Amino acid sequence: MKHYSTHAIDMFTRHVLNDTPGSNWLIENNYRELIAVIDAIRDDKFAFKYLIDGKHFELAAFVNAIWEDASAFKFLIDRKAFDWAAAANIINGDDKAEATLERAGKKHYVMMAHAIQSVVRADGDRAVSPMGVIKSMLNFKKAFEKDPDDITPVKKNPKK
Repeated sequence: MKHYSTHAIDMFTRHVLNDTPGSNWLIENNYRELIAVIDAIRDDKFAFKYLIDGKHFELAAFVNAIWEDASAFKFLIDRKAFDWAAAANIINGDDKAEATLERAGKKHYVMMAHAIQSVVRADGDRAVSPMGVIKSMLNFKKAFEKDPDDITPVKKNPKK
């Protein structure tokens, strides 16, 4: 697993909170996988694929652990990615995980977890707002629309 300095995690936290200098720092210093993490958390399939294809398995497991995937959490523990596992638990409301990271001097992971938690909650609030519900209904309707590129030729009945 790639080691992330305190500064890199701080810049990731800034990126999560829509801070442009933090985002730029991540890009300029080749931490694109951290940018992909927040996108994958927001259900961007391409971002998640980027993590897998780039062999950032711990970060992909972190994304899944946030959504309470027990096997992903176990994977983090097995790979000794304790900071990422604890951060996922903080996002899921575990106060003990936060205290553990703080005792270990890993306040930057606590701050990162809270930033991600705020984004997840804001995304959830948007999904249940009147405008979010309308957008969801439109997306649901689009899911059942016929794809013009997926037109199956109709065979004519040879008996007629």
